Amino acid sequence: MRFVEKVVIVTGGASGIGLAASKRFGSEGACVVIADLDQKKGDVAADSTRSAGAPDAFAVKCDVADESQVAAAVDAAVERFGEVNVIVNNAGLMVFKPIVEQTGDDWLKILNVDLLGAFYFTKQAFRRMKPGGAIVNVSSVHAEETTPLVASYAAAKAALLSLTRSASLEGKSLGIRVNAILPGAVDTPMLWENPNVKSGVETLNLTDVGKPEDIAATIAYLASDDAKFVDGAAVRVDGGRLSRL
Repeated sequence: MRFVEKVVIVTGGASGIGLAASKRFGSEGACVVIADLDQKKGDVAADSTRSAGAPDAFAVKCDVADESQVAAAVDAAVERFGEVNVIVNNAGLMVFKPIVEQTGDDWLKILNVDLLGAFYFTKQAFRRMKPGGAIVNVSSVHAEETTPLVASYAAAKAALLSLTRSASLEGKSLGIRVNAILPGAVDTPMLWENPNVKSGVETLNLTDVGKPEDIAATIAYLASDDAKFVDGAAVRVDGGRLSRL
């Protein structure tokens, strides 16, 4: 029970990795705030998080690409629970297009969610968190190795690693650790609806496909005091997929 009396915000927490993380934190005693675009799904996720053991959990509608909504989500967490101890920047989008067909708007849509959303929450954390806080950014193996048609997503996730390093440096004097996790193939709708997977451009061995709970476990580790000497790290959690020739 590493998160008793801790308050955790999980963005994109209504489904997939975000939901698994919300439930994992709840099972270890945390009060959880699920920040998600879909209020109804968020409310259902909050119920599931409480059923997993969370003393309390609630959902707040939040577009992470909107800085004012991010600030409002943090305000709501502080108003209800008094503080925020952990933020998991998990919300993300992908666009599948060849570079020659992509527009500036396509890129901005991805960057606003996958990169700036994490920046906005990090900014709020640095303003509001007490020493001992932790931020975990959910990047992707696409930050290191990628496939065609996802240039904007891969670039945003690579930039998120850079933000993680910079934020870890500035967070040190505040007593706030910042780390990133790089999930590989994970059994979520985002994976199976991926056009590259459907077409065979990206091939998968089922032994390389993890569960959302596998990712959530590592997120929880990085957010916990067990990882108190881990800062500015990028932890790959992909079943060893990228290590194979």
